[in-house]
Amino acid sequence: MRILVTGGAGFIGSHYVRQVLSGHHPAFAGAEVVVLDKLTYAGNRESLRPVADQPGFRFVHGDVRDPALVTEVMDGVDVVVHFAAESHVDRSIAEASDFVLTNVVGTDTLLQAALAAGVDKFVHVSTDEVYGSLEEGSWTEDHPLDPNSPYSASKASSDLLARAYYRTHGLPVCVTRCSNNYGPYQHPEKLVPLFITNLLDGRPVPLYGDGGNVRDWLHVTDHCRGIQLVAESGRAGEVYNIGGGTELSNRELTERLLDAVGYDWSMVRPVADRKGHDRRYSVSHAKISEELGYRPGVDFAEGLAATVDWYRKHRNWWEPLKTRSAPTESSPGSGGH
Repeated sequence: MRILVTGGAGFIGSHYVRQVLSGHHPAFAGAEVVVLDKLTYAGNRESLRPVADQPGFRFVHGDVRDPALVTEVMDGVDVVVHFAAESHVDRSIAEASDFVLTNVVGTDTLLQAALAAGVDKFVHVSTDEVYGSLEEGSWTEDHPLDPNSPYSASKASSDLLARAYYRTHGLPVCVTRCSNNYGPYQHPEKLVPLFITNLLDGRPVPLYGDGGNVRDWLHVTDHCRGIQLVAESGRAGEVYNIGGGTELSNRELTERLLDAVGYDWSMVRPVADRKGHDRRYSVSHAKISEELGYRPGVDFAEGLAATVDWYRKHRNWWEPLKTRSAPTESSPGSGGH
């Protein structure tokens, strides 16, 4: 079996690759894993170092928008797991064109090549942000798409393209939509690692608005387990939400991070709210639970403590990234996709 993982040097993609090559998914035991990654600021080959010497691992440095390269790497592929995306909301507000080109044009390039190659399954990894914002209840997969940022609009567009390739051509595509991820190897522009690393350095953390924005938090291990279930047994043409089951306001999350690192609220600096900031996200993962047996398994308190500990012990991984390209103290970071 050959698996193509796009964006496999990013936060979630690299976690998935490490899981597959470390034998966490028996159905893919012995699989050849081809990683295609452009290595933008968010891609880091160091995240793949633990499995770089594994038999069957191959890294290809390139762009999902390159038709010739995508056609070449798609040869002989059985399963595509498509993580590659521009995903930082603040960056999309400042400049949307890269998000449209990578998330929409890049996805179309991959879908065309997968169709021509006759792949058995194409898993398109998306986000709960495509649903917009809701005051109460939780989104199910049939909820209308109502994105509010250029990032989420580009992901919604790619979701619709994936669906169209299934309905028009019969390409066996599944779409997954996750809630906010956290865990090791996450780029320090995102909220959890930004706050952890700032606090580890004794620097204040920036909190948007009143801190009342609510997100559902999902450990990256649970997310990748859900993706694997979809890759193995998801029904073609279907959408599957993957949630963590822990809803917290940004203020509540900040309090937990302060406590974990040993600081009080004096380390918080309120900043002006983000433009068009969605108030609340919440996904129902009943469908993937009932159909495929998914359950989030990482307790949030334990997962957050382990994440803080990982960043405490891996300064050599995150300090160069933060020096080069992470937001400054006045930029609060985004969620966790």
